[in-house]
Amino acid sequence: MAVDCVPRIRSVGHVIFSNPSEYAIRALSELVLMAQDAPTNGRRPGFVMLDKLTDQAGLPREFLAKIFRQLVEGGLLTSAKGPGGGFALAKPAHEINLLDVITVVDGGHQIDGCVVGLARCNDSVPCPQHDLFKPIRQRLRAYLSTTTLADTAASLKEKKALNIKDTAIEAGNKPD
Repeated sequence: MAVDCVPRIRSVGHVIFSNPSEYAIRALSELVLMAQDAPTNGRRPGFVMLDKLTDQAGLPREFLAKIFRQLVEGGLLTSAKGPGGGFALAKPAHEINLLDVITVVDGGHQIDGCVVGLARCNDSVPCPQHDLFKPIRQRLRAYLSTTTLADTAASLKEKKALNIKDTAIEAGNKPD
């Protein structure tokens, strides 16, 4: 069962980040956990098959395959075909931050985009909301650049454990 642990930091119209970025963060968090927990069984350590990942994360396969191609091209993932293949992080999870992921998937421009949708909005030519949202963007960028896939995977693991306990309590069973 997929558990959504990635904070939904979105604004109206996906000004902050897109569905592809959200899916990438969710899937990469799941990949980190699956790679940690999976027995190798002749597989390369750290590699997870896309089908298993889409089943676990509850994400559409074709859409995720496209996103993962971008992440491979962007140097965040590595892929291998054939037996023992799949996808694996190209670097340790604690070295990949959320801003890295969003930049590869969306180009990073959405975080800095104008909140009212103007094509040209900056300190020199500000929109009416520019000065209000500038510190918010700065804090968001700081959060995204310091939050890693190791952090989101740990959060996912914790939420899954809580979900299992909640399910057991609802069923009348005592959790361990």
